[in-house]
Amino acid sequence: MKEVILALLAGLIVGILFASLKLPIPAPPALAGVAGIAGIYLGYKIVGWVGPVISDLIK
Repeated sequence: MKEVILALLAGLIVGILFASLKLPIPAPPALAGVAGIAGIYLGYKIVGWVGPVISDLIK
């Protein structure tokens, strides 16, 4: 939970900084960004689940 709070705090600080400097937000559009992050997470988890099975089959 600590990592989630720190990540949210870092995101808020970066968002405030970019808005204050009138810079474009450093992220893709909202839905596309969330979908991309979810895809990265799911891909990572799939490799964690499937990787051991594949390595057992290769042995």
